[in-house]
Amino acid sequence: MTSHPTIDLTAARDFMATHARPLDRHRFRLMLGEGAPQAALAALEAYRNADGGYGWGLEPDLRSGTSQPGAALHAFEVFAEIGPATSPRAAALCDWLESVSLADGGLPFALPVSDPAGTATWWAQADPRTSSLQITAIVAAVALEVARHDPAVAAHPWLAAATRYCLDAIQTMTDVPHALVLAFALRFLDGVHDTEPAAAALVEKLGVHVPASGVIPVEGGTANEVIRPLDIAPVPGRLVRALFASEAVAADLDRLAAAQQDDGGWRVDYAQFSPAGALDWRGHATVSAVTVLRANGPA
Repeated sequence: MTSHPTIDLTAARDFMATHARPLDRHRFRLMLGEGAPQAALAALEAYRNADGGYGWGLEPDLRSGTSQPGAALHAFEVFAEIGPATSPRAAALCDWLESVSLADGGLPFALPVSDPAGTATWWAQADPRTSSLQITAIVAAVALEVARHDPAVAAHPWLAAATRYCLDAIQTMTDVPHALVLAFALRFLDGVHDTEPAAAALVEKLGVHVPASGVIPVEGGTANEVIRPLDIAPVPGRLVRALFASEAVAADLDRLAAAQQDDGGWRVDYAQFSPAGALDWRGHATVSAVTVLRANGPA
């Protein structure tokens, strides 16, 4: 690329100050090099349960107070972002994930939700007896980011078991995967390919399902819901980025920058289940958008 899309960072700051939850405000400051790891960890602590898992709307569409794999994903995001600093809470979260994993090493999409008010139906009605490649792959993918600087996570038996489950599930996959399964499986393979020789061949196997445009409609989602190149390969120079033509990545970067709203923040295109959840997603999406744009050039 010869040029990079630009955004209004001042407006993004103002949006975060006005609308975002404290956790995402601390994540935003940390991403800009202005915050402290301990501040982000303190904000994250409010979502933690005594069992070592996380809940309480940390996953914005899962308002339940119960500890859930979906919330673990977002906790790992924070543990990744504080690097090279570490927290013992990350290994403790691995302990909790190990305790709720099924016999094959996979995680259920969600555990039973006893307080479903405001929670999306796909979380509240999930089968806790069946392993989900979709959730296991994305939780493991972000845990692998943490593992790059946290030896306790890298050596944890939960991560090894989840990795083996994902590799086996991808290897034996015969049907065309759902867009979210495809995206999260590729994110996982991108994270594990440095240590797992089989990962490159599995990326090639899944890559046949990625169209030249890189845009994949989400079956069962909203009318405008799609997976895009930067959802699958947000970081340049990684293995999975090679699935996308440079023109497709450049177009997606332009789209992402142009998606900044007049109030300075970004939106998501999937279904919302509560006003609080919708606003929480906007703060999370704004952190993600600015992070991706900065990772791919000046923003």
